[in-house]
Amino acid sequence: MDIVGAAIGLVYVFSEYRASRWFWPSSLLMAAFYAVINFRIGWYANAGICFYNFVMSVYGLLVWRGLLVGTRRAASAEERPIGSCPARYWPWLIVATAALTVAFRFILALLGEATLPWLDGLSAALGIVGMWMLSQKYWQQWIFWLVSEPILVYIYLRSGYPASAVMYAVYEVFCIMGIIRWKRLSIS
Repeated sequence: MDIVGAAIGLVYVFSEYRASRWFWPSSLLMAAFYAVINFRIGWYANAGICFYNFVMSVYGLLVWRGLLVGTRRAASAEERPIGSCPARYWPWLIVATAALTVAFRFILALLGEATLPWLDGLSAALGIVGMWMLSQKYWQQWIFWLVSEPILVYIYLRSGYPASAVMYAVYEVFCIMGIIRWKRLSIS
């Protein structure tokens, strides 16, 4: 399961890097695989985030395609362009990440059997905010993944899932390449 999940994850990150709308189906599949893997290793916050990612994958596909009322280009058939996250959002994104980290840590402490609750909470919080930014097609979403990937490498290595750890190490390289590519393609 670890190797299959990692293979799907590599398709996922390559599609994300290319800003392909085909990224979203691989995101759905990856979320399903990693919900099971994360739950099995006692990484409950990230297992829950996989369910969130599943829902956000459907939402992101609709936003990118401009099929939701109220989203840019909703009336046209054009795909949403890569943009820059408005400066007014940054304080809220940082506060949301911090608040979610603390909330996850508190909830995981109540469960009592979670492994590495602070790291689990932080990586889950970064994932929530990063996935929302990705659904909006902001180039800065890569920054959130850049911070979370080393945490994920450590936890998967420690938990005995080396293929997943390698996958997230590869993601770290894609984060750097993604920042460069998406920023260059950004319309704002």
